[in-house]
Amino acid sequence: MKKHFLFAGIAALLLSACNSKPAAELTLSGLDPLKFQTEVNNAQTALYTLKNKAGMEVCITNFGGRIVSVMVPDKNGNMKDVVLGFDSITDYINVPSDFGASIGRYANRINQGRFVLDGDTIQLPQNNFGHCLHGGPKGWQYQVYDAKQIDPTTLELTLVSPDGDEKFPGKVTAQVLYKLTDDNAIDIKYSATTDKKTIINMTNHSYFNLAGDPSKASTDNILYVNADYYTPVDSTFMTTGEIVPVKDTPMDFTTPKAVGQDIDKYDFVQLKNGNGYDHNWVLNSKGDIQQLAAKLTSPESGITLEVYTNEPGVQVYTGNFLDGTVTGKKGIVYNQRASVCLETQHYPDSPNKADWPSAVLEPGQTYHSECIFKFGVEK
Repeated sequence: MKKHFLFAGIAALLLSACNSKPAAELTLSGLDPLKFQTEVNNAQTALYTLKNKAGMEVCITNFGGRIVSVMVPDKNGNMKDVVLGFDSITDYINVPSDFGASIGRYANRINQGRFVLDGDTIQLPQNNFGHCLHGGPKGWQYQVYDAKQIDPTTLELTLVSPDGDEKFPGKVTAQVLYKLTDDNAIDIKYSATTDKKTIINMTNHSYFNLAGDPSKASTDNILYVNADYYTPVDSTFMTTGEIVPVKDTPMDFTTPKAVGQDIDKYDFVQLKNGNGYDHNWVLNSKGDIQQLAAKLTSPESGITLEVYTNEPGVQVYTGNFLDGTVTGKKGIVYNQRASVCLETQHYPDSPNKADWPSAVLEPGQTYHSECIFKFGVEK
């Protein structure tokens, strides 16, 4: 009888061991990959980790093609996570956000969600002050990309967006290629094709906190933007169609200055309209990816971020609408201006501005966009 119970106990232990999932190894940033495994619209989500020879780590989920964490060394050699985000896929699903997302089909705003293409008026969803923002409420940041990790430093994400997706015309096949280089840069290449004339404007929407402490504001960060002009907005954050000089205004970052130096000067109507900085700058680099487009530096950590792009513009957004209602990674509450976004893209509402760089994509053409986020330190 005792032998019977002994064998039964051993069998139960073995069965338990077979059925239990192995404990996942945490990423350098402290993420548990098991917390990113679920199904969304019958597609599997996961967390992918890129590492380079220098020890830098980037974690990405295929839900929205999002950068979840970026671990880089500070001036003392300590590794810091320098982007905002969540600890689990559940939070990304339940708390609508654009944290780290690959935005599409059209990043930024389209006026009243309408544009004309070959004489046809296209009406898109209106999800932000009457405008269509970031592709609508079911934009690509809420879709699951097919993922293929090519090697330890490269992740390929693919999304097939059907004709009529959020009312955009054309079946579009889009790809986002993340490459982590050995000199601590994240090289993001976007490409897309369509079977019907359409518009496209993709970007990455990472919220950077270069101090690695999102409990604090990033307004002490020093910002440089290689742009002599910007596009003003009205009180609904929509571009007015003007391109005006930054000189002698709080919009001038051609000489590096702290993000917070002028941010509350609401007597300057653009800062009042944007609730801070939430504007597109017209880059002097004019699509030359070899030229520095923007640079952000944290005096506290010494971490620097250089931005290079083939896009004509960069949207600088200073986390003005973070309000303490969102709790992110490690239980940290995200308060106003805890981050700075540097979104390389075509100008907002370009489909309604005939004299601005075109966002139209036709069958037989391939859309190409590239953004490089290069990290370093200044001691």
